[in-house]
Amino acid sequence: MLEIGLFDAIYSARALRRLKPDPVPDEIITRILDAAIRAPSAGNTQNWAFIVVRDGEQRRQLGMIYRKASDIASEMYKARSRPAHMTEEQYRRLMTSGAYLWDHMGEAPVLLVPCLQERATPARATLPPFLDAMYERELAYERRIHGASIYPAVQNIILACRAFGLGTLITTNHIRCEEEVKALLGLPPDVSTYALMPIGYPQGKFGPLARKPVSEVAYVDRWGVAWPS
Repeated sequence: MLEIGLFDAIYSARALRRLKPDPVPDEIITRILDAAIRAPSAGNTQNWAFIVVRDGEQRRQLGMIYRKASDIASEMYKARSRPAHMTEEQYRRLMTSGAYLWDHMGEAPVLLVPCLQERATPARATLPPFLDAMYERELAYERRIHGASIYPAVQNIILACRAFGLGTLITTNHIRCEEEVKALLGLPPDVSTYALMPIGYPQGKFGPLARKPVSEVAYVDRWGVAWPS
């Protein structure tokens, strides 16, 4: 592991999509997974699971599914307007980089698939009467917060990869073809995937990251009152 500070990792962990084919040692993947499970989860359920795809044919097939799903993503990006904070050239480079990954996902030496096992919602009949009227709202609430139990672990994976000098990023295009992914990986019905993360030694360089300033995205007490820079 590199001697790198936490904030150094946060400020330099770029989304690196061009990866070398060199294998990543099992002991490093184990350390990365161990970092992942140090993240919080709702109610401390720890109902996560991580599929490490290393077999060449499995990676190829997963890459093909990702390629198909990314065709949908491409059309969605075309229909959206360019983010205001990006220049035409910056947006072009972003899309070019994304398109490279769409074509080469299956070539990464490791494909990591973070998953969650669904938690059964209490049956309506078991709840007190005052909750009956808001049951549907509670179901919508649970659907909205599912990612809170897996995405903190994903961020730990990103930072741990950075510490080991490995490139990665979070992608979700494959969820558009979730059933095909689940069939390929043999996932049970109550387990869903939440990300697809290629991991490998990068061809490019880490950081620095370009972001909008805090004063443009943070507010004091209420919307519209900018946090002082």
